[in-house]
Amino acid sequence: MTGERLRFDGWIAGVGTVSGTRLVVGHWPRSPFGAFSDVMVEHPGGERVLLAPSRPIADFVAATYRFDRIEVVPVAVTVAGDSWLVEAGALRLRLRTGRRSALGLLLSAVPSPFARSPLWAALCDVPARLLMPGVRTLGRAGPGRREWYGARGLRPVVAADAVLDGASLGGLAPLDPPVAFGFGSAPRRPSLVRVTTTVELATAER
Repeated sequence: MTGERLRFDGWIAGVGTVSGTRLVVGHWPRSPFGAFSDVMVEHPGGERVLLAPSRPIADFVAATYRFDRIEVVPVAVTVAGDSWLVEAGALRLRLRTGRRSALGLLLSAVPSPFARSPLWAALCDVPARLLMPGVRTLGRAGPGRREWYGARGLRPVVAADAVLDGASLGGLAPLDPPVAFGFGSAPRRPSLVRVTTTVELATAER
């Protein structure tokens, strides 16, 4: 017996910075909570912080991933062509994406029903781990929850600058070491992934 399945359709951007702080941005135009964005921050010492735009969203994300601290703050993402501006509380992040690679073109051809399927995610899990160490497409998320990702596009992030609490985090760097919010990390190479994420709740949560 499966629990309720909640789908989030949008983008995940993962970048490292010269300071050692790693950032993962979720931008979700379609979700059970309506359109929203959130940011996961992992500091060099390992502290994991969630920046979420409302308490219900913060509670849901915190029940799915692991954090040491949660902040409910205004979160806004502005996209203009290949430029992204992320503003979340005391964080301001600018990203610029490059052209799609061969893998990105291949992923863009994945049909929507496949992107929602746990079977497809299971089939993609091993190739994803081989091509991008640390990346997983299917796993356990929070007590009794299961989660899977269906990637539908991939672009490299070719430039970024971030300021947190008034201090620069330095230029773009690999997402290394991998982030530890959940069962898998974003790619080591800074990337913007078009994705459908499904979270299957424990039966008791229905």
